Amino acid sequence: MSPRAASLRCGGFSGRSGATPGRGVSWLVLVLSAWVRLAAQPAGIPADETIYPPSPRRLAAVQTAAQRDGWAPQTAMLRAAALQAYEREKSSAAEAWFHVYRWSGLFGETEAGFVTRWLRAIEAARVGHPNMSASYPLDPKPLGAAIAPELQAWLVGNAAFSKEFFALLSPVDYLPNVFKILGDLHRSDPARFKANANLALAIAVVHDLPPPPIWPHGQVTAKALPREFAPPAEAFAWWIKQEQLGRMHHKLSRLGANELKFVVDAVAPLAELEWSHGLSGLPLGSLARAYTMVRYRGERATNNIPTWPGSTYKLPEILAAGGICADQAYFATQVGKARGVPTLFIYGAGDNGRHAWFGFLDGNQKWQLDAGRYAEQRLVTGYARDPQTWREFSDHELQFLSEHFRDLPSFRQSRLHALFAAEYLAAGNVPAAAAAARKAVNYERRNQEGWEILLAAAKTQGRDAKTIENLLREAALAFQRYRDLEAFYVKRVSESLRARGETSAADAEVARIAVRNRGDRVDLSVQQGRDLVLRAIATQPLAGQIRTYNSVVDRYGPGGGVGFFDQVVKIFVEHLLRLQQPAEASHALERARRILKVEPKSQLEAEFARLRAELKAPAR
Repeated sequence: MSPRAASLRCGGFSGRSGATPGRGVSWLVLVLSAWVRLAAQPAGIPADETIYPPSPRRLAAVQTAAQRDGWAPQTAMLRAAALQAYEREKSSAAEAWFHVYRWSGLFGETEAGFVTRWLRAIEAARVGHPNMSASYPLDPKPLGAAIAPELQAWLVGNAAFSKEFFALLSPVDYLPNVFKILGDLHRSDPARFKANANLALAIAVVHDLPPPPIWPHGQVTAKALPREFAPPAEAFAWWIKQEQLGRMHHKLSRLGANELKFVVDAVAPLAELEWSHGLSGLPLGSLARAYTMVRYRGERATNNIPTWPGSTYKLPEILAAGGICADQAYFATQVGKARGVPTLFIYGAGDNGRHAWFGFLDGNQKWQLDAGRYAEQRLVTGYARDPQTWREFSDHELQFLSEHFRDLPSFRQSRLHALFAAEYLAAGNVPAAAAAARKAVNYERRNQEGWEILLAAAKTQGRDAKTIENLLREAALAFQRYRDLEAFYVKRVSESLRARGETSAADAEVARIAVRNRGDRVDLSVQQGRDLVLRAIATQPLAGQIRTYNSVVDRYGPGGGVGFFDQVVKIFVEHLLRLQQPAEASHALERARRILKVEPKSQLEAEFARLRAELKAPAR
């Protein structure tokens, strides 16, 4: 009997759909809750044994039992051991037992159960796209069936890889393919796999699904750039060979999978990456030159030809023909990846136009995010996409990677407490969850997972709105150096105040964060303005909507540039057109044009012209 299939019902891959800096209640809680429900009464591992990490003898016994009875029956016993170690404050042992418990939970989960949960995660994150399959099989076999017993034993017994794997794992990773890729790479050469396990893991979590149709940018057709990754085995062998030939700027074994995923996401064919090694004068310290090696074709921008005009999009052709900023950034990122350098294609909006540039990991393990980002364009911030999840993120979030605070012992302790907080919350032990989450954020204030579990526990306990608001303010203070996260928590404070009738206080919270971000994070001020306009559209009569829009234009428009046009002006003008209010739409457009100070012959001027033409077009 063939397995049933589940359909992908999520929306397509769109411009800004996945940019929310917070993820709500921990996804780990959802995963663990499923395992908790499956757990029977725990079988016995002696309490005195749980205060130490699992011994090779114990792991061998678990592996033997799993091969005989399956992994699912082992889960309850291992969960109990992890909880005993944690509650006896044996951190190293608790972490080790917890990782074995999580492997058993994954290996024992059926593909059907996983796919059902995974589709919900894809829909919640809004990262589905047309290049994905329309349906996925609901196979009753366990996920662990894709991995040979030898590799299962290695994974369960390798503490370093387990830590890397579970720190990287995302709810939108398609584990049937992740495990298949890992299994195939191990089967072909176990020794090479173990020596390059982080590279194998990066390939597995990036190549588990096809890239979306606008990866890494949408200004080239699918015919010219098919958006296909090299087969995992070929990619794995290629990068290892390049390192053996001395062509890598970074030693691959020294990079974590969370960095290597920005190497193996190359969509240029391996032959083109090989060709790029012939380019001279590009040591790591001069990699930014790869951007300007591509001659800028100003006439394409002037004549509004954003899409690549050629029939193919090969790296040698881009270099020979020249291009605009998107082509320059694409070329530079692929050249960097060919040399083992994690690179990012970054895009953003400035005063009078949109722009693309790139970032790369330098020799000091710091992200350089301004290669090709011209100061005179006053770009407020940049955005890139995570090739593991396809979620959009701000370049400021890369501060987390650059600061390497996740490598500190304090964060390791923080993450351990957050793991057990999620486990307790999933099992319904809310007081224990709250206590563990508080320990997590006390060890490391930047552990967002800990804050979200702490908030979820407080809500589950029925804490009053003021208590929740104080927790949100505490979280905002913890992330005050990371403006998007600070704004995320302040917005939730404002929403809570508004829900209980404190409208003036809610407005004051919004205004405070907008003023704070007006200088160097105009994009966040623009988002605040957009929220005000959307709220007015949803709750006010037309006259009130227009008053709110005019106030937002006057307050947030100066310096807002193209981003303000996209997120406020265009939305409201098109809303008025749908209401058949062409005169008010025209007034709204002209008011914005005066405030935004549009420069002649700029992209922003062209956008205003297109919207004005839409106003004049006959109604359909």
